[in-house]
Amino acid sequence: MKNLFYIFLLFICLFCSCVTVKTKRDIQQSDAHFQLGLSYLNNNNIQPAFVEFQKAIDFDPDNKEAHNMIGVIYLTKLEDYSNAIIHFKKALNLDKNFSEVYNNLGNAYEKIGKHDEAIESYKAAIENPLYHNTALALYNIGMLYYKLARYDDAMDAFKESLKRNSDFYLSYYGLALCYNMKGQYDDAAVAISRAIELDPMYRGNRDKAIEDLRNRKIRAKAEEEKFIADYLEILKY
Repeated sequence: MKNLFYIFLLFICLFCSCVTVKTKRDIQQSDAHFQLGLSYLNNNNIQPAFVEFQKAIDFDPDNKEAHNMIGVIYLTKLEDYSNAIIHFKKALNLDKNFSEVYNNLGNAYEKIGKHDEAIESYKAAIENPLYHNTALALYNIGMLYYKLARYDDAMDAFKESLKRNSDFYLSYYGLALCYNMKGQYDDAAVAISRAIELDPMYRGNRDKAIEDLRNRKIRAKAEEEKFIADYLEILKY
């Protein structure tokens, strides 16, 4: 009986070692497909990027980064917000401290009008002391409050964002919008000037900013078009 037990134990050990080798190989394959997917995505090759991220998940269903990136493609490229939410939640089930995903999940909720869930997701991102981009999450909160006409709350979020990162130019654009809506036109002008100084696309070139905004306004959808129109109005002050 004892010999049978040792034989069984040896079988289990051999089985586990085989599984471990297979798992390591799968993880390596998963990472290779993930990196290839990033390369495709960086070159705006959406379909092959999606395929590579899916292959990464096929090799390793626990690849949280791949779930996140598939969610990003659904969110930003395909405008399929339900599937984006599914993959963001899968990533969070694998890592509750994946703050970047909370930010992305907030964006997806916002797109389908679930404002409370969006705010909750953005705040979850901020609560992680190791998250390096809390300024972005606070900016997202500010923009959502702005869209809801909660201008004081929006300004608080933008200012807190700038406390976390004083060069986060997007929050200066947000402040400019809020000041404009509150009739504080001088403050709006100062805020947008600071935004243009910090924006790497313009680097303080006001004329370039105006030309670019005018071109973007032609292609913009309703909400973005209104923001751009307000920026152009503020730049007249």
